[in-house]
Amino acid sequence: MGVLALQGAFAAHQQRFADIGVDARPVRTIDGLAEVDALVIPGGESTTMSHLMRTNALFEPIADRIANGMAVFGTCAGMIMCASDVLDGRPDQRSFGALDLTVRRNGYGRQLASFEVDLDVKGLDSPFHAVFIRAPLAERLGPDVDVLAEHDGVPVLVRHGACTVASFHPELTPDGRLHQQFVDSIR
Repeated sequence: MGVLALQGAFAAHQQRFADIGVDARPVRTIDGLAEVDALVIPGGESTTMSHLMRTNALFEPIADRIANGMAVFGTCAGMIMCASDVLDGRPDQRSFGALDLTVRRNGYGRQLASFEVDLDVKGLDSPFHAVFIRAPLAERLGPDVDVLAEHDGVPVLVRHGACTVASFHPELTPDGRLHQQFVDSIR
C-alpha cells in the first residue's frame, strides 16, 4: 500500500492503515510508486497536489498505473484528482479520470462550512462518522459508478472498479473500517 505523500493528510492515512495492520509507504517519487500495488490520494489542496505531481514527474506514471488497473482510494482532494470532470478548478489543473464522475471543488462550501455527520455505508454494520472539510460535491455519476454512501441524497462515497473515492476525510477519525474495506476490495 502506498500513500501519495506530496501534500495533504498523508500521515493520517498511514496511521489508519497501521491501526489495521497494513504497512502503507509514503510515495514521493517514481521509484516509490514502483514499490506499491495500490495508492491512496489523500485530502489536501487539489490544485497544489496536481502541480506537485507534475513538478515531481509523478502525474503521468500515476495516471498510467491507474489506467492499467492499480487500485486507488481518493479522499477529498483525492476524489477531485480521480474524477473525470472537475468544476471550479484552475485551468491548468489535471485529474486522472479514474472514474466517470463530475465533482465541484469546495462544493459544500469553504472552510467555515466544514461539518461532521454519521453516514450509513454499504458493507458496514454501523454508521461511519465522516469529516467534511472544503469537500468536493459529486454533481454527476456515470451509470457504472456504485454509490456506497450518501449525505442528503448526494453521493459522498463511490466506487467503480479499482477506484474508490470519498468527499470526506475518513483518515481524520480513529475508525479504520473504510481503510479496511478498501484493502479488502483489492485482495
